[in-house]
Amino acid sequence: MTSTVLVFAIGNESRGDDALGPVLLRKLGVRLNSAEWKDMQSSAVQFELLEDFQLQVEHVMDMQNRRLVLFIDAGMDTPPPFSFYRVQTSDEPVLYSHALAPESLLKVYEQFHRQPAPDAYVLCIRGEGFELGESLSPPAQTRLSSALEFTGQLLLEAEAAAWDRLCTQKSPGTSIRSAHETNNP
Repeated sequence: MTSTVLVFAIGNESRGDDALGPVLLRKLGVRLNSAEWKDMQSSAVQFELLEDFQLQVEHVMDMQNRRLVLFIDAGMDTPPPFSFYRVQTSDEPVLYSHALAPESLLKVYEQFHRQPAPDAYVLCIRGEGFELGESLSPPAQTRLSSALEFTGQLLLEAEAAAWDRLCTQKSPGTSIRSAHETNNP
């Protein structure tokens, strides 16, 4: 059975605050497996956690049969501590097959599966340093704690209407510039 909610972290742990997505994903995994969480959550909602350096066209297969998709990434120009918004499908053509923005991935999903993409959201956590070999910056560690609490709330209310009420901004049309778009080859 396919999980109803896909949580997808994007980032590179060897590039400082770009590790925010993967680190948050692992903390969510611990929380989801805790006895306390299992008592609180609905058995009708199942979660799958995935991680990769960047979004690629192949990830449309991971999105199939999902009710909700949450993309977690670090952003350079993100308002602190994080932004959360619903992803809108982009009408801009997809000119390459790797390093896609979530908006482009939704468009590829609709073209490939010939059906509307699942409701999708971005949680973009403000990062400061993205240099190779850096660890998480102190501000990023604080923002990570805030993002973990927020994401826990999202997963307890795993419905698009509830998530829409929690959005901190309208969709920017294209994702906030993430660290991997500028630093990773």
